[in-house]
Amino acid sequence: MDKKKKPGSGTSRRGSYCLTMAVLSCLVLLAVFGPAAGQTEGLRLPIRFAVIGDRTGGHEPGIHGEIMMEIERMKPDFVVGVGDMIEGYTGDIGTIEEEWKQYAALAGSLSMPFYKVPGNHDIWDSTAAEVYRRRIGEPYYSFDAGPIHFVTLDTGRWATVTSFPQEQVDWLKSDLEENRDAEHTVVIHHIPYWVETVAKGKPDPLHDIFVANGVDAVFTGHYHVYFSGRYDGIVYTGVGSSGGGCDPGLTGLEYHFVWVTVDNDGISIAPIKMGSVLPWDEVTAETFNLAAEIAEEAVSIEKIRVGRAISVERGETAVTVENYSADSTLIGTLEWEEQGAWTVRPKRLPIEIAPGASHRVEFKVETPGPLYPVPVLSMEYPMENLKGIDIEAPLGLIRTAYAVRAETAPKIDGRLTETVWENRVTSLYTGDGFTETADSTSFSFAWDETNLYVGAVCVEQDMASLAATFQQHDGAIYGEDCVGFFFQPNVPDGPVYQIYFNPLGTAFDQKILVEEGRSSDVDPAWNGIYDVSVSRGPDRWVFEARIPLDQLDTQGQYEKTWAVNFRRKQKRLETSADWQVPIGYDPIDYGYLIMQ
Repeated sequence: MDKKKKPGSGTSRRGSYCLTMAVLSCLVLLAVFGPAAGQTEGLRLPIRFAVIGDRTGGHEPGIHGEIMMEIERMKPDFVVGVGDMIEGYTGDIGTIEEEWKQYAALAGSLSMPFYKVPGNHDIWDSTAAEVYRRRIGEPYYSFDAGPIHFVTLDTGRWATVTSFPQEQVDWLKSDLEENRDAEHTVVIHHIPYWVETVAKGKPDPLHDIFVANGVDAVFTGHYHVYFSGRYDGIVYTGVGSSGGGCDPGLTGLEYHFVWVTVDNDGISIAPIKMGSVLPWDEVTAETFNLAAEIAEEAVSIEKIRVGRAISVERGETAVTVENYSADSTLIGTLEWEEQGAWTVRPKRLPIEIAPGASHRVEFKVETPGPLYPVPVLSMEYPMENLKGIDIEAPLGLIRTAYAVRAETAPKIDGRLTETVWENRVTSLYTGDGFTETADSTSFSFAWDETNLYVGAVCVEQDMASLAATFQQHDGAIYGEDCVGFFFQPNVPDGPVYQIYFNPLGTAFDQKILVEEGRSSDVDPAWNGIYDVSVSRGPDRWVFEARIPLDQLDTQGQYEKTWAVNFRRKQKRLETSADWQVPIGYDPIDYGYLIMQ
């Protein structure tokens, strides 16, 4: 067979991108980051290769390099990565280049070819994609290792299989159809769509394409834990962490890589950690999904509505624990870690729950303030024949902010001088839930029947350090000084609108789709229209904006309660001042904005 598609060679079905670059530059990059064309085409069975997992996402320094050294000692024919090689998520080109330089040094320890695919930490916007192409090569491509045909996909920017771009789908179909005569076909990509679709008996168009074209195995990353499954004859493997932040998971397998042998008997797969080999099906995808459900749903804590208060006096909450086993009695202990000034009574409580039953217990809680950090409830939830699940759940609070009705629309001049701005929120906290470390910050809200008005005063003791460079809509302003808002006008399952503004008045925004209080997908193409003004003083910058309501999913209702969260990020101190903790895409964790 005359296979000519090589990573970084420019001869894939995507066209000759490399031919437009200087030849010497291309060769230098490939020598550091990827294999040269033809290095694996002549291999014969048996073939052995290693699959290395995510390095980043709260990575532990040194782990990835140690795993690469282990792989080097075992001398596979080549190595394949499943993405997330750098931390990324920055708008600073210099930082991105330095992170790739650091990864080049790690990859240089391997003497065998190393094929890569991008994760969400490697490509997150168009700038990151441009650097990736220059440093690594095309984000998706195919290559051959003897009789094995490999297809790599770029999935890191698309959270669900339904949002996966048609351009790649068309390329994938064409490539697989052209190589149907390969003895084995393997697909590598980052986001494990399959564990949320095929493993749950749901439709998956990529799986259908794989089945129709004789794919034998699929390797993915992203979740930082190991799991596996076999569906319609295709072996799926979720590769865990090779350096990214993780818990050991159900196997006790923490940092690891995967060893794959292809011989006349087929494909054999084994995860490797500290020189030990575990069975491929130690944790099936079904067990993984059950454990994820238990970790998220088995222990639920009733949230406390604190309103405007910054203390809780004689509060009450209830904890409900469900026993998911139909055969075994659940025996465990609920234990509270009293963080900050909080007290919880009782602090420790043994429980015993019959098979298939649930149990509800009440606790007394209080704090003189501050609200954060909140107490954390922990429990080791047993799993038959597997390591127990360590469940940790923080006490949930629901804060309340108010938007004042504006009888006269405020002038958007970046001054906040009108009386509607006098109702200010000032009690804010860091992202990890401790007392605010940013300079003093306040937020204010107002509304009328056509607009929402938002304002913020951000004290900055060193105005010369203010980071504000992006002037184009949807630039990476979230990496600069900025204020950010998460609005969900239609509670509980309407979309969330994430809107950030920097001190130049530039906006970054997107729409977050929600199902059952949790984010389900993101539409980065959504753009809002805003009237923004920002002023600067000797020790502060003041932000003011008008947001027309007709572009949000308010369903024509204005005097209502929204779910909301908001923050200020201060670049000089590398910290944030957040209203409701934690802050993120899930509105189930938000507080309320009441239109007065």
